[in-house]
Amino acid sequence: MFKGFYTVATGMVSQQRKTEIITNNMANANTPGFKADQSTIRSFPDMLLSAVGNTNIPTENGLKFTEANPIGSLNTGVYLQETLGNYTQGSIYETSQKTDVALINGAMPVDEQSGQTGTIFFRLEHPDGGEAYTRNGNFTLDGQGYLVNSQGLYVLSATGERIQLPSDDFSLSQDGNIYVEGEVVATLGVSFSENPDVLEKQDNGLFRTVDGAELPSAYGQENVTFSMQQSFLEGSNVDSAQSMTDLLTAYRAFEANQKVLQAYDKSMDKAVNEIGRV
Repeated sequence: MFKGFYTVATGMVSQQRKTEIITNNMANANTPGFKADQSTIRSFPDMLLSAVGNTNIPTENGLKFTEANPIGSLNTGVYLQETLGNYTQGSIYETSQKTDVALINGAMPVDEQSGQTGTIFFRLEHPDGGEAYTRNGNFTLDGQGYLVNSQGLYVLSATGERIQLPSDDFSLSQDGNIYVEGEVVATLGVSFSENPDVLEKQDNGLFRTVDGAELPSAYGQENVTFSMQQSFLEGSNVDSAQSMTDLLTAYRAFEANQKVLQAYDKSMDKAVNEIGRV
């Protein structure tokens, strides 16, 4: 009886966590460059139940031996196995702001070990040291003329330096070169990750490597092509309609587990307060 409590509880916890992931995706449906999270739920290994007993052999010495008769398997519940990011390209839309930049994927190689398609990111200077990465190209100029993101982190060039501009009157070519009065002053930094699933996702659409190491530059990478578009932004890749369907499915699954838990509770209450009294 109590095994059922644990099985139902694991189902409720898994669906609750899945609901939290989906609602976070929906809350960021309008966040530029946001990459949706996907969850996978897996069952724990089944337990094989057997009845162990003695079998007597009618002989002079009264031999008997122990045998196990299979009863069947028992599922021990489910758990949220992992959360993976969806790094597909979001839609591109115009903003008319010169400091906005959309990063557009071209050809991306597939990692042989993981089967994951690689992706590219803008390079940012992280305040704790090292670099952070983002797909959100909603940039602006701070008081000193440095190009920064919406959280005030410095945007880095292809050489890893901060980008300082005299004003927002600049132009950006599709290959990332920044022009001021016809002269190239910097190249917007872009890094490449062959397996983005190993990156650590943080708040505000930032990604970092687990060990703090810097990702390699996307420029000159074999089989990697991309382009940029000024005065445009990449939108979130969250599918709102599908997310709403998944949210309702997760809620119904949670509700079903809840009803089973209530049925177990009533059975235990009857066993303790009525059958036990007899």
